[in-house]
Amino acid sequence: MKNFPIGKLSEITGCKIPTIRYYEDEGLLQRPYRTEGNQRRYNSEHLKRLKFIMHSKGLGFTLGEVRELIGLSKNEPVGHEADLIVEKHLQSVELKIARLQSLSKELKNMLDACSEGETDGCMVLEAIFDHSLCQNEH
Repeated sequence: MKNFPIGKLSEITGCKIPTIRYYEDEGLLQRPYRTEGNQRRYNSEHLKRLKFIMHSKGLGFTLGEVRELIGLSKNEPVGHEADLIVEKHLQSVELKIARLQSLSKELKNMLDACSEGETDGCMVLEAIFDHSLCQNEH
């Protein structure tokens, strides 16, 4: 497939048309060739870049990080700059996981206290109103 319209690019990648246009506006995806009728025509390089963007987003990278990674992919040699971006992202993910585990534990504690019937009121609502009743920092 040499050149194809935006609808086909969307179909191939599963990326919505407005998102493709947004990535173009943000400079993440190179502007495509336009026909005399002003229709966008994409090629295999657009497809490759869009798949890169979508995979990066699926891994949780921000658009800023995706932009950095794209910039690095254009330079030879890349060195360890990409590693540093991934390492920083991994630290962020691990911090989020720790916070979510703490949150999960606290929510379980709230439900356990309610199901045991230790109070006349609902412990869930009481704990939400009064953070000091929480057993974990979240």
